Amino acid sequence: MKAPLLKSSLAAILSIGLATSALAADATGTWLRANGTAKIKISQCGGNLCGNIVWLKKPRKDTENPDPKLRDRSLIGSRTILGMKPSGKNSWKGKVYNAEDGKTYSGKMELVSSDKLKLEGCVLIFCKGDTWTRTK
Repeated sequence: MKAPLLKSSLAAILSIGLATSALAADATGTWLRANGTAKIKISQCGGNLCGNIVWLKKPRKDTENPDPKLRDRSLIGSRTILGMKPSGKNSWKGKVYNAEDGKTYSGKMELVSSDKLKLEGCVLIFCKGDTWTRTK
């Protein structure tokens, strides 16, 4: 009688543990930049992660884009996180478009907790980062 109860309890504990670890590694969702100026929605794209701006405190055009044809487009809807591939536990590497200077950088993301995402853009060995908060 005790063995079936023990097996079912163990199975329940294991399934909760697996669900928690899968949830912890999920960087998809909407994130608010630390300075509160933008929200970026991260979602799956071709097996990688990509992110698009979905809200700006002060909406503006992509005036710094290196492609003159794109300088008149709204930044809302534009992709800023490009093809982040898994690079370890709760971490990804790819490219990041910085609309403030119109440049694309090597980037990396790390899910620090279920509601904190650290993002860095790097040129050679110089990196600049920001920690974002998950929004509801």
